Amino acid sequence: MKVISKNKDFMMNEDIRDKEIRVIDSNGEALGVIPTKEALEIAHKKELDLVVMSPNAKPMVCKIMDFGKFVYEQQKKEKEAKKKQKVVTVKEIRLSATIEEHDIEIKANNARKFLLDEDKVKVTVRFRGREIENSQIGFKILNLFVEKLGDVYTIEKPARQEGRNMIMILAPKKGA
Repeated sequence: MKVISKNKDFMMNEDIRDKEIRVIDSNGEALGVIPTKEALEIAHKKELDLVVMSPNAKPMVCKIMDFGKFVYEQQKKEKEAKKKQKVVTVKEIRLSATIEEHDIEIKANNARKFLLDEDKVKVTVRFRGREIENSQIGFKILNLFVEKLGDVYTIEKPARQEGRNMIMILAPKKGA
């Protein structure tokens, strides 16, 4: 196959400029160090491509293979790896400084569901007007909220004041 490389990741066939290369057959057997022209002839006889696998080695390591099939297999592996990835989303729960205990319980139950689904939870206490002067109330509310959750969380980022909000980030407990 006289295919000139248009792939930027791999050098192949006539793009190989070294005089001698180490060649691996399509079966995985080492053919040894041979001249590039001879390796190209072997690849053309088998109607395969000569692809550089290790350009930094001395001499350069090349493999005789079907390049199209190789690229297809690589894409298939990448796609399979993406399927196995778990995308972590951050759910936010907003509380206020004047929230009642029952409302905290309801929001804690929602947060528990998020954590059991392996999502992170950002808990925000918003202060309005002069409520900001009593920021210790925010710490009390967040502590009460965390107590209601039980043992399905780990604190990823402890409570701290950021402007008019107090923020804490909870992550799901491993093995929960």
